[in-house]
Amino acid sequence: MKGFIFDLDGVIVDTAKYHFLAWKKLATQIGVGFTIEDNERLKGVSRARSLDIILELGDITATDEQKQQWMTQKNEEYLGYVSRMGTEEVLPGVLPALHFLRENGGKIALGSASKNARLILEKTGIMPLFDAVVDGNDVSAAKPDPEVFVLAAAQIGVPQGDCTVFEDSVAGIEAANSAGMVSVGIGEAETLKDADHVFPGFAAVAPETLLSLSVKH
Repeated sequence: MKGFIFDLDGVIVDTAKYHFLAWKKLATQIGVGFTIEDNERLKGVSRARSLDIILELGDITATDEQKQQWMTQKNEEYLGYVSRMGTEEVLPGVLPALHFLRENGGKIALGSASKNARLILEKTGIMPLFDAVVDGNDVSAAKPDPEVFVLAAAQIGVPQGDCTVFEDSVAGIEAANSAGMVSVGIGEAETLKDADHVFPGFAAVAPETLLSLSVKH
């Protein structure tokens, strides 16, 4: 039995744009310049670490109470976008891939840093396609720590060496490699150079090809 673990943001749905808009609004409010390039550093990391990166950009020191208030504010802004999501938000090629892997006996899990992962899966109507969901509410260590993928493999009952991870972030690829799983980068090959395989998106790869990626090379 093979396991297939999917990151959420940038792999299944493009919620990265909503994270950027929400963080951008907060950064502007507290006087920090925040660009789309800066946002790349936030991919795959926790909400708390994302805020720390923004504060570092502005050389700003804040109390734990201020940080919590800002994280709550950012999340509420982000959830405003999420509440309007639908099936059309699922990225091209993802649904055929999920259906094919399930039909061919694969176990499918989500392994995401997002604390809103379950809500997004429900809003887009794809929750039933997952055998397990591990998100930011379930882990104590953020990627590149492999905890989220280790837990996902355990929940679907598949050995880590028999799992393939689909990720769009450098931190996520590092986590998958640390867990001894096949790492598949979704995005630019130059950025995700440490992945075992890289595709620009699921629309660029035939679903049956995904089964042949289950052996590290």
